[in-house]
Amino acid sequence: MSKKKADFSRRDFLRTAGAVGIGSMLSPIENLTHAQGLYTANESQQSLVPTRPFGKTGVDVSILSLGGGFSDSKMLLMKQAVKLGVSYWDTANIYSGGQSERAIGKYLKKYPEDRKKIFLVTKSVSSGSSILDMHLEKSLERMNTNYIDLFFIHNVLYVDRQVTPEVKSWAEKAKAEGKIRLFGFSVHKRMEENLIAAAKLGWIDGIMLSYNYRIMHSDEMKRAVDACTKAGIGLTAMKTQATGWLGWMEKVTPNEKEQDRFDHLQKRGLTIEQAKLKAVWGESRIASICSYMPNMTILKANATAAMDRTELSSQDNNLLNRYAHETASNYCTGCASICESAINCEVPISDVMRYLMYSRCYGEPERAKSAFKTIPSNVREQMVYIDYKKAEQKCPQGMQIGRLMREAASELV
Repeated sequence: MSKKKADFSRRDFLRTAGAVGIGSMLSPIENLTHAQGLYTANESQQSLVPTRPFGKTGVDVSILSLGGGFSDSKMLLMKQAVKLGVSYWDTANIYSGGQSERAIGKYLKKYPEDRKKIFLVTKSVSSGSSILDMHLEKSLERMNTNYIDLFFIHNVLYVDRQVTPEVKSWAEKAKAEGKIRLFGFSVHKRMEENLIAAAKLGWIDGIMLSYNYRIMHSDEMKRAVDACTKAGIGLTAMKTQATGWLGWMEKVTPNEKEQDRFDHLQKRGLTIEQAKLKAVWGESRIASICSYMPNMTILKANATAAMDRTELSSQDNNLLNRYAHETASNYCTGCASICESAINCEVPISDVMRYLMYSRCYGEPERAKSAFKTIPSNVREQMVYIDYKKAEQKCPQGMQIGRLMREAASELV
């Protein structure tokens, strides 16, 4: 197949995806049910998702990462991801109670030749060296591999408390033994301050952070990305769709202005989801986007957006920026220190917001309830009666924090 023909096919698919998705207005990418047949076997081998350098590590990674929980039922999806060049795979030892890592292990046992093609990432919830040892060995066993390309500490809250000299020594030892190639952490809140703190350490290889069209343009985030780039840290974006606690309503009942914006993207050959991905890829210092892609349709639509080299126009970016400002109160940006310091209790407001997002927007209520249960029972009981007015006054997004905490206490029990 010629390059010209391949490029045409990708653009044609992108336009088709946009037309079908926006016509339904309910769930653009998910409704591309016809998309699975658009790739021929020959094209899937020749058309690959591009790669970018992962910081200054000397490693190149695919700009689209297959994230979330893996399962035995997704073997075909995993194989197709490799064929499309989606070779950055992200999981964690706690996902699905360890079943996610085991599914990867079954895949690598069936297709051992694919191990060298895959940039394999997993995470540990601990930062103690003895527990890190235990988790690493378990992950290696589950995933049927001798090494992990990037090993993360999951959901770091405070770099200075969790990414310690002890952890540095542990990472250096694991690298010397050939069990991991790179080391870093993931972060959901206090992102800017944690990124800057990590850059000062001078030895972190990679960070996965919440990063999307809503927060990427803030001065604080720009400074944090600058610091990490200068430190040679590879950055992976997650939560790139930036769908907040009201996200399901945005799709079911879009107002007239939102409809106009969706129509504009359709003319550009994009769904709103694909435009959000492209907005992040527009920042070249972000190495990859970790995306939850539970089925073949979403995988192929996202891979197509990654392979299509058309950049967002200034009008497209302005559209997303205006939309972000007008719907700011629907999305928690993770600046937890602002709201949580305003109340005299230990309610993890930012975490609860994320759990609501899992339930309402990701359609994963059990995952949300399981996470909510990790909050101490006395805190969960108190959160219904707390006065959140000061937190709401300080919230840069203007979120209805009190209402959402009470709803969470009811919905996530």
